[in-house]
Amino acid sequence: MTTLPSPQRRQEIVGALRRGTVPQRGLDAFAVGLDRLAPTIDEELRTVAGGGAQFKAVRGDYGSGKTFFSRWLCERAKAAGFATSEVQISETETPLHRLETVYRRLVERLATTDVPQGALRSVLERWGFTLEEDVIATGEVSEHDEAALQRRVDELMEGRLAQVSRSAPPFAIALRAHRAALVAGDIGLADGILAWIGAQPNVPAAVKRAAGVKGEIDHFGAMSFLQGLLVVLRDSGHAGLVLILDEVETLQRVRTDVREKSLNAMRQLIDEIDGGRFPGLYIVITGTPAFYDGPQGAQRLAPLAQRLHTDFSGDPRFDNPRAVQVRLPNFDFERLVLVGVRVRDIYVEGREHTDRLRSHVDDSYIELLAHGVAGELGGSVGIAPRVFLRKLIDVLDKVDEHADFDPRRDYALTVGDAELTLEEREARIPRTADDIALDV
Repeated sequence: MTTLPSPQRRQEIVGALRRGTVPQRGLDAFAVGLDRLAPTIDEELRTVAGGGAQFKAVRGDYGSGKTFFSRWLCERAKAAGFATSEVQISETETPLHRLETVYRRLVERLATTDVPQGALRSVLERWGFTLEEDVIATGEVSEHDEAALQRRVDELMEGRLAQVSRSAPPFAIALRAHRAALVAGDIGLADGILAWIGAQPNVPAAVKRAAGVKGEIDHFGAMSFLQGLLVVLRDSGHAGLVLILDEVETLQRVRTDVREKSLNAMRQLIDEIDGGRFPGLYIVITGTPAFYDGPQGAQRLAPLAQRLHTDFSGDPRFDNPRAVQVRLPNFDFERLVLVGVRVRDIYVEGREHTDRLRSHVDDSYIELLAHGVAGELGGSVGIAPRVFLRKLIDVLDKVDEHADFDPRRDYALTVGDAELTLEEREARIPRTADDIALDV
């Protein structure tokens, strides 16, 4: 039996589904169809925590749950001590061929079990505390001798940064300056240096002069800074970093030159991981089958296509979860109803009108609602989960608020184009020749 999350998590789950979005936490409580992948994911996380690195490509049609899978994986990773970051690839905000922008978004969305976003500050603070604890643990310096403690911490920091200094000297210089500013109590300077470490634009020149660094972080510098970040994460007690690069299929819609640069950047990341440059890094990309197999996606760059190639010609039941590329099956009706039942149980738990909710929104009604939503979307069960769960929460809210509300009698399912995504609207478009009106 699935263990229900805490009351706060339940509220977060219900609130996100009410808005038609994927919850950030608590996904294990209503995940279906991912059991076959869990053992392999956990095994790969252990490999990364041991100093290895992994690259995983996830493919799935719209509605198959790629974003859900990514956040589910991130939750498992955080429970295993990892930091995580979800970056959505886009032509304007986060172009993949500009890795300095990807690195900036990575830092902005860096998450740990304690900080849901923007965790770099806490990671560096924890890193400093860890250095102090390591020095004190030697017994050679008293924690009350502030001057001697800071001197030994600086010496230890230099040793820990030796590896970073070889690959990313500016990163190491900025870390020293950041710690010095914190020790001096200059919070403004420390924040400015933190912004520069995170590749934020428009950092004042005075901050960079005080830190002893120059210019901005470029494409190649971002790769080195990622190396440095992994070292700091490890030394601050984290098992590593899980980086999600979501919606890489958007590369199919960009200019040819930008697409080719982006595909080559992806190939470069894979090769750097295989070459051992990023110990402690687990990269996951998500995309549609058209990206992996179509002429405007990975197939445009033969070396990338070769690295991502996986044979999916057989029965999906026998897919290899250890392959570089895994596919998420589309929702079928059975899974749709099952996730509805689990969400209903999450909603009902701890509420005042439990009996009324369970009797009015029983399993048979959930099945009825699932049929209705799928029908509104042209019978496409695979893209129905988001709309179905949003409608289910709406029904549960009405039953909870109104004692005389009976969804079988009082609820008329309506699905308007305004509440649908482009893919969901397209599912409603007539597909037969007889349904197409011709202007003659």
